[in-house]
Amino acid sequence: MNDTTPDSLIPYDDIVQDALRGVVSRVLRRIQAEGGLPGSHHFYIAFRTRAPGVSIPSHLMERYPDEMTIVIQHRYWDLVVADDHFSIGLSFNQMPATLVIPYDAIVGFVDPAVNFALQFAPKDGEHAPEPPEPEAPPPAPEPDGSSDGSNVVTLDRFRRK
Repeated sequence: MNDTTPDSLIPYDDIVQDALRGVVSRVLRRIQAEGGLPGSHHFYIAFRTRAPGVSIPSHLMERYPDEMTIVIQHRYWDLVVADDHFSIGLSFNQMPATLVIPYDAIVGFVDPAVNFALQFAPKDGEHAPEPPEPEAPPPAPEPDGSSDGSNVVTLDRFRRK
């Protein structure tokens, strides 16, 4: 009797990952249609900054050469949700920026208000960035919007160890 699992000719893992990225798209479409986030919902979205189709300002690319996490909560504008990507306006240290993020670039989606999280594997032919050295997690964004203007946090505290 053979205990090894045969190789599948159907890419089930890729199909499941694409379906879960569709969850992110559907949630963002709902937020776009409703004109904002309901209740205390807010999102941390981590993405690979060098993935095909990502467009972010050069100063953010320099600061986050592999992976970046954005917070969608109080201060965002021009959320546009398309079939294969979304774009959003955010402020970084009081500087407005428009980001374009393909769903294939997303590696994590968290809604801490309801303890919901998704983690994605890199697409075929891509590799995950080396994990950074452990550091203390940053404080959560202030609910009244009185933060330093930075919308970048680490998702490490939400990842499974």
